[in-house]
Amino acid sequence: MSTKSNVAMIASLVSEPSRAAILTALLDGRFHTASELAHMAGIKPQTASFHLSKMIEAQAVTVEKQGRHRYFGIQNPEVACVMESLLSIAPPVQIKSFKQAAENEAIRLARTCYDHLAGHLGVQIMNSLMQKGILSEDQDGLHITGKGEAFFADFQVDLTQTRQKRRSFSHKCLDWSERRHHLAGALGSALLDRLLALHWIERLPTTRAIRVTAEGKRGFKELFSINIG
Repeated sequence: MSTKSNVAMIASLVSEPSRAAILTALLDGRFHTASELAHMAGIKPQTASFHLSKMIEAQAVTVEKQGRHRYFGIQNPEVACVMESLLSIAPPVQIKSFKQAAENEAIRLARTCYDHLAGHLGVQIMNSLMQKGILSEDQDGLHITGKGEAFFADFQVDLTQTRQKRRSFSHKCLDWSERRHHLAGALGSALLDRLLALHWIERLPTTRAIRVTAEGKRGFKELFSINIG
């Protein structure tokens, strides 16, 4: 049996600090231009374009063209989960300013991990779903219980449509800041979309941190028994 693989190619992407910074920025689940990603990573646009071409070649990043503009995003949810797992074992970034401290606190409270919710809020939701018997787990992974089917129907999450997506339906993703798991997969994505539609949470323009609204604080307490200060 051959032991050759392309693991080294993927490892080389995150071993370079600028590429790692770009991939981390793309965990917000949005598409960005090379200039935007260069600004986020603190590098020149030409340097960002070079790194992005390498990541496209490795199928970690995809590109969409609209007119003269090119927008870059993470290729698939698996790339996001790998990045989140790597962040969980990486040493913490040194905080050098009040601004950095505020951004770090916001990221740790609630953020997107590509297309699902992460951070303290994401982990607490996962815990609530398990404790309330909405989700169960065995050796084959996560499953929705009968009680869970009714819960998501009442919460207006279309499970039939969610199950039809060509990806994992539900699985755990290791949260880098909490060192525990949050909900990922198609179900995690559908839940994030529903929370955004209800305006319980809001995306922020220049970060993957998520803001919890006043309505959201009430909703999370009533439905998930989660208190957000």
